[in-house]
Amino acid sequence: MRLGDLGEFELIARIERAARRAGSPRFVVLGIGDDAAILRLRSGEDLVVTTDSLVEDVHFRWRSQSARTIGRRALVANLSDLAAMGARPLGFTLALVTPASLEVATLDGLVAGLLREARRHGCPLVGGNVSRGTECSLTITALGAVRRGRALTRRGVRRGDRLFVTGTVGGPALELARAERGLGQIRRVPQPRLEAGRALTRVKQIGGCIDISDGLDADLDHLLETTRLAAEVAAERIPLPRGFRAACRKLGLEPERLARTGGEDYELLFSVRPAGPGAGALARRLGVAVTEIGRLRAAAAVQESRPGPAPHGGFRHF
Repeated sequence: MRLGDLGEFELIARIERAARRAGSPRFVVLGIGDDAAILRLRSGEDLVVTTDSLVEDVHFRWRSQSARTIGRRALVANLSDLAAMGARPLGFTLALVTPASLEVATLDGLVAGLLREARRHGCPLVGGNVSRGTECSLTITALGAVRRGRALTRRGVRRGDRLFVTGTVGGPALELARAERGLGQIRRVPQPRLEAGRALTRVKQIGGCIDISDGLDADLDHLLETTRLAAEVAAERIPLPRGFRAACRKLGLEPERLARTGGEDYELLFSVRPAGPGAGALARRLGVAVTEIGRLRAAAAVQESRPGPAPHGGFRHF
C-alpha cells in the first residue's frame, strides 16, 4: 500500500498512534493533537531551538540505507546540535514531505527510526506537518533546555585555548564511501553526545563548542569564523577509529583527508582555557574519550600541521 491510498488524515493518525505508544515525559503538557505543543521548562532554564533537514538524494539515498536508519539519522542530527549547546532534549516536531507513491511500510520505517532515538534520548515527537512533494524530506525542529546563562556557544573561543574532540572521527564517512561503492548499506548511526555536552556546561574553563556534522575542518572553520584566530592542529593526534587507515587504503582513500572532511561524526569539538583540565580529566567528567588535537593562535602566527595540501572542505549545502 502507498501513502496515496492511505490519505492525509490516516497518515497523520498513523504517526500520532506511533508517537503515543512511545510515551511522553512529564514536561510535555500537550503533545500531538492540537494546533501547537506545550512544553514546561524547569525554573532557571533557557530554551534551546534547532532545525535541520534530511532531503532525498542530497542527504540520503534509499539504496544505501534503510528507512529506519534514515529516520534515526534525521533525529540524531538535531540532537547533536542540542548536545553542542549543552542542552537536555525536550521534544521535537516533524515536517514530512513525501510523494504519494511512497510505500506505507517505508513510512513506518522512517517513523520507527525517529521514535527509537526519541525514546533513547527522552525527546518525544510532539507535533508537525505532512505535505506532498516530488521527493522525500524530513525537517525536524528539536527543543531543549539548558541552565540559564550556561549554554555552550561557538563564541567563547580565545587565543591560547586548547582544542579537544570527543570520541573518534571518520567512521561515518568511511561507511558512506563503502555504501557509495556498492559495498553494503549504511547501518551505523553515531550517537549525540548529550551527556558530554551537559557535563561541559559545568567546566568553568570551557571556551567554544560545536558538533562535527559537516566535517572536522569545516566545523573548526565555523568555530573560528567570527574571530581573528586560527587553529594549530596536529594531524597525528586526530583520533581515528581502529582499522580506519587500512580500510581507507583498500578503497583508495587518503585517511587523514577523509577523517577531516567526511562529516556526520556528531562528536563535540571544543576549546578549553590554558589552565583548564586536560584530556584525561575531561574524559572522566564527560564519560567519553577526549583527545587534545591542537591550540588556537593568532591567525598570522599559525602554520597548521596538515598532511599535504590543506584539506579544508567538508559538506557544503550549496
